[in-house]
Amino acid sequence: MSLQQIELISFELCPFVLRSVITLKKKGIDFNITFIDLENKPEWFLKISPLGKVPVLKYGADVIFESAVINEFLDEISPPMLMPADPLQKAKDRGWIEYASALTVNQYMLTMADSKSDFDTQRIEMLSKLQRLENVITGSNFFNNVNFSLVDAALAPLLYRFTLIEKLFGQFFLHQFPKLQKISDKIVEQPYVKGATIDDFEMVFIDYLKNNNSYLSTLISKF
Repeated sequence: MSLQQIELISFELCPFVLRSVITLKKKGIDFNITFIDLENKPEWFLKISPLGKVPVLKYGADVIFESAVINEFLDEISPPMLMPADPLQKAKDRGWIEYASALTVNQYMLTMADSKSDFDTQRIEMLSKLQRLENVITGSNFFNNVNFSLVDAALAPLLYRFTLIEKLFGQFFLHQFPKLQKISDKIVEQPYVKGATIDDFEMVFIDYLKNNNSYLSTLISKF
């Protein structure tokens, strides 16, 4: 199949955009990426993004939005498929992709907590939701089994940030979940995941937390 030109509209720290970058790289699809400032959204972007959010995918003259929708579209136009063929398993995977989206929002709230008490509250909620994920993991390499899927693409930005939070701030979230830790170690080392972020992601991430008065950012000098 001959693909049309693909452009991904992005914000450099957005985990939802990262899902689509990972999918594009995993499938070896050529694409261009355009970064915007979400604090000062350009008018042309607001005209093509119904929700005013990234990612937005321009496919030729057409526009697709929402990362889960974008990733399924990319999967369908470029074999081999990352989503299962079985309708029941596909429906289950879609559910866990939504769960990963909720976890990603929770993680954002955790990193944006402006006090220790708020951070601790967010941490308890996050650990509870991670336990539920731990309970359903069936694979030893990836979420389902031996093959990378769109569930893994949805989880990858979340897991990558947990590795950074551990490395930069000494806060551990995955160690008490052995199955989740195992697939995290596998996923974040994949070349299409490692190569999906901007080169200076760590410093940009730290600066973003500092600029937003995040409690987490105060821990970097203590670890």
